[in-house]
Amino acid sequence: MRIVLVGPPGAGKGTQAAFLAKNLDIPHISTGDLFRANISQGTALGVEAKGYMDRGELVPDEVTIGMAQDRMKQDDAANGFLLDGFPRNVAQAEALDAVLKKDDMQLDAVLDLEVPEDEVVKRIAGRRICRNDSAHVFHVEYNAPKTEGVCDVCGGELYQRADDSEETVRTRLEVYHTQTEPIIDYYRAQNLVVTISALGKVDEVTARAMDALKK
Repeated sequence: MRIVLVGPPGAGKGTQAAFLAKNLDIPHISTGDLFRANISQGTALGVEAKGYMDRGELVPDEVTIGMAQDRMKQDDAANGFLLDGFPRNVAQAEALDAVLKKDDMQLDAVLDLEVPEDEVVKRIAGRRICRNDSAHVFHVEYNAPKTEGVCDVCGGELYQRADDSEETVRTRLEVYHTQTEPIIDYYRAQNLVVTISALGKVDEVTARAMDALKK
């Protein structure tokens, strides 16, 4: 299957992408991984992207699309892939369609993870990270530490990242609504969109997604 995963920040896209890719035996392709791989390998696109990033500029769509195109042509993606974080806007979605058409491919589904805005804010603004190890993540409501402000694992101080503040989260949501959400209507016109609720336990959401994709 060739799938695009969409949803607001805090919808759990990264977590679901990993589980779905494993269940479907297809590679999980995220924009973050694409950039890291191309930059670390020193590819022409990676060097170009790094130049923009070092100057604090946005990487142009054609560079991102080029990276995605190269990745989708690799052997492990022959039977499909799951795109996470790309396309990010309608222009990228149109470019992706053109790339796939040129290679005689097409998308099978666009999985839309739906989460109420207030829940997104609660999920992200409630996160607390350990200063000693960022892999130690807690939540003031859903996964509270035994002692407030102290990591259960190593005793380190827990803090809220600056980009996890409620104000920042609402700004990120606004960007999502104006830039990324329109791709849902774009793909809905192609009868590709499958919308599921991303509320509940991780395995419940994965099961919901797998059922929807099978249909």
